[in-house]
Amino acid sequence: MNANDSALDTHRDGSGRARWFALAIVMTAAFMDLVDVTIVNIAIPSIERSAHASVSQIQWITAGYALAFAAGLITGGRLGDIHGRKRLFLIGVGGFTFASALCGFAGNPEMLVAARILQGGMAAMMVPQVLSIVHATFPAHERGKVFGLFGAVVGLGAVSGPLLGALLTEWNLYGLEWRPIFLINLPVGLVAWLLGRRFITESRAPKALKLDLVGVALVSLGLLMLLYPLTRGRELDWPLWGYASMAGALGVFGLLVAHERRKAARDGSPLIELPLFRVKSFAAGIAVQTVFGVGLGIFFLVWTLYMQTGLGWSPLRAGLTGVPFSIAVSTAAGVSVQKLVPRFGRMVLQAGALIMGGGVLLYLWEAHRYGLAIASWQMALPLVVMGTGMGLIVAPLTDVVLSEVPREHAGSASGLINTVQQMGNALGLGLVSVVFFGEIGDRLSRSQIGPAFVHAFQHALGWVAGIMGVIFLLMSALPKRPAPHPEGTDPSVEESSVGEREHELVH
Repeated sequence: MNANDSALDTHRDGSGRARWFALAIVMTAAFMDLVDVTIVNIAIPSIERSAHASVSQIQWITAGYALAFAAGLITGGRLGDIHGRKRLFLIGVGGFTFASALCGFAGNPEMLVAARILQGGMAAMMVPQVLSIVHATFPAHERGKVFGLFGAVVGLGAVSGPLLGALLTEWNLYGLEWRPIFLINLPVGLVAWLLGRRFITESRAPKALKLDLVGVALVSLGLLMLLYPLTRGRELDWPLWGYASMAGALGVFGLLVAHERRKAARDGSPLIELPLFRVKSFAAGIAVQTVFGVGLGIFFLVWTLYMQTGLGWSPLRAGLTGVPFSIAVSTAAGVSVQKLVPRFGRMVLQAGALIMGGGVLLYLWEAHRYGLAIASWQMALPLVVMGTGMGLIVAPLTDVVLSEVPREHAGSASGLINTVQQMGNALGLGLVSVVFFGEIGDRLSRSQIGPAFVHAFQHALGWVAGIMGVIFLLMSALPKRPAPHPEGTDPSVEESSVGEREHELVH
């Protein structure tokens, strides 16, 4: 038995308090990442004004993070298995903190976009280790309580992110405007790194797979070839090279499939387990997650631009307006997992898609009826309906999708599910240029901005409602009831499933 094994036994036998410090550290890091996703959206109009960012740069501030996070998720998890979860966690926390500093001190939009891409890549190193560290530190009988705490952290992050972003932007501390939304990560990240070095126990997977760097490169290249022309196309008047790049992305994805087949045959460690797509429920679930990510990517960016730029609301008012949505998501998610899905199965998810779509249509009707005179309280009902529908979907979806996947592939399958949702999110952010900014004229007077943004918001909501209809249809291929996890299930499988489910609540 080596020193690491001895330390692990000390943590697991409940004799030390160090494991609870370790839990607080990884939960703090997870909270920092969860808040960072929501805190930026509310500050986007302020960044646009003060940094003189273009439409495509605004999109890449959010889409760049999502793309880097998606491309690095599976790689980050495998690096942790191979080189140690504590080591990768500390690298991720340190890199995330450094990237946050670069974001906060960015001198121009280009530097901010580059720093956000780095921040997403570092989050991909940090986040997959969180649940792995919990598994290595706590015995099985205590993990239920720990995962419950993670659920509370997810809910708190969803509510506090927009509010914190609104307050920091509104207060304009030391004349820094939007910059404190990134700089606040510096003391938190530094403390997490220092304490993590002392209290987190190192662990590795007994049989770690090799890295598929070619697969990662092909995924990233294909997405970049697809997203870059989408975000820049409108500004550049849709050049021919943009269409060629998007068509070429399909060829890159074809090369990816061929490479993954060869990789699987050669050493059994592909980035993507292609046989998983022969499982009908998994293939349908991947489609649901991707399309769902597209819808969320469109809605959240468009929503904040509509409230602040179109309606002229302050960041604080916009942040407070979103609180009912966040609370509804967290509440419905808990009820869905604990009460509804075990009893009604797939019907709960389909009901969630219909409810969320109904909320979008209600919002569309109110935006059309009240126009620029709409009040925050009038938005509360559609936002609660939308949040309820979303909560019914996001919490149980991963377990439902994984229920027919062979147990030995459940870990990689759950990682792939979250990855494609992030990719869908990045694609949705790219599509904002088409479905939202494409409806807004290039040169508007001050009096024309409000009506133009209200009209564009309604157009984008129509797209989101259509997406929810597509999701409802795709869900018919999911299993009617998720299979229960049998006794003796590989704990790493259980860990992956829970970790992905919790993280999807805000990502």
